[in-house]
Amino acid sequence: MGAHVSRNDFEWVHTEEPHASRRKIILEKYPEIKKLYGYDPLFKWVVLAMVLMQLLMLPLVKYMSWPVLLVVAYCFGGVINHSLMLAIHEIAHNLAFGHNRPLHNRLFGFFANLPIGVPVSISFKKYHLEHHRYQGDEVIDVDLPTLLEAKLFCTTGGKLVWLFLQPFFYALRPLVVRPKPPTPLEMINLVIQLFFDAVVVELFGWRALWYLLLGSFMAMGIHPVAGHFVSEHYMFRKGFETYSYYGPLNWITFNVGYHNEHHDFPAVPGRRLPEVKRIAPEFYDDLPHHTSWSSVLYDFVMDPDIGPYARIKRKHFGLKS
Repeated sequence: MGAHVSRNDFEWVHTEEPHASRRKIILEKYPEIKKLYGYDPLFKWVVLAMVLMQLLMLPLVKYMSWPVLLVVAYCFGGVINHSLMLAIHEIAHNLAFGHNRPLHNRLFGFFANLPIGVPVSISFKKYHLEHHRYQGDEVIDVDLPTLLEAKLFCTTGGKLVWLFLQPFFYALRPLVVRPKPPTPLEMINLVIQLFFDAVVVELFGWRALWYLLLGSFMAMGIHPVAGHFVSEHYMFRKGFETYSYYGPLNWITFNVGYHNEHHDFPAVPGRRLPEVKRIAPEFYDDLPHHTSWSSVLYDFVMDPDIGPYARIKRKHFGLKS
C-alpha cells in the first residue's frame, strides 16, 4: 500500500483557535472591513442558473451511454453540484438573504440542494457553525478525521482510498462522532428531496437520477474541486491549521479558497473575500497558502508527512455547543 505516514498522532495544541483573535486585531486596524458584511445580492441568481442548468441536462442524459454519462457527470454535472454544495455553505452563514431573513435562507437552501440528490442543506448548517466556533475541538469539530480513519488510511494507497471514500466520511462522520436528533427542518429537507428525486425518475428515468448522484459523489472525492476539503485545514506547514487557496477554481466555488479570510470574517460573502485580503494584506500574504487543489490532493497522497493525522486538535474541556 506504499509508504507509511510519518505521524502517529494528531498535532495537539493548547492555544485557542486563531481566527477570533485575528479578527479582533484586523478590525482594530481596518474597521472598514465591516462594510463588507451582509449578503451578496447576485448570489441567488448564480445559484438559480446552476440549478436550471442541471435541470436542462436531465432530458439529455437519459439518452447517454453509461461511459459518456460518467464523463459528463465527472467533468460537468459534478462540478455544478459541488459548487451548489458550496452555495449551501454560503447559505449556512445566511449569506443568501442576510441574517435578518433566516427562513428565506433555509428555504433557498432546499432549492440549492435539489440537484445534489441527497438532503444536506439543514444538516450541514447544524454542524458547520460549530466547526467555526470550536475549530479543532476533539469532540465538537466533526470536520476532524476520527482516530479510526487516521489509523486505517495511513499509507500512500490508504490515503488514496480515503480520498475516494471522502463523501461517505464527510456525510456520515457527524452522525457517528456527534449524533444529534433530527430537526423538523431536516425532515422537511428530506421530504422535499425525496419528492424531487421521485419526479426526476418519473419524468426522465433512473439514469437521470444517477447522473445527479454520481456527479455529487465523484466531485467530492478524487476531483480538483474536492481539493478544498484537504487544503483548508490539513497541516501542510507545522503550526498552521487554516490555509487559503488563491487559484482559478475560486471562480466556480464562491471563493471558498479564501479560507483564512472566511474563518476570520464568516459574515463576509464569498464574492467579497478577496477584498478582505486586499484591505489587510499584511495579515495574509505571509501565511502559507495553496495555488493548486490538484497539487494538494497529490501531495496528500504522496507525502508521508501528510495524512489524516495532519490536523491540529484541542482537548474538549467540557465546552458547550
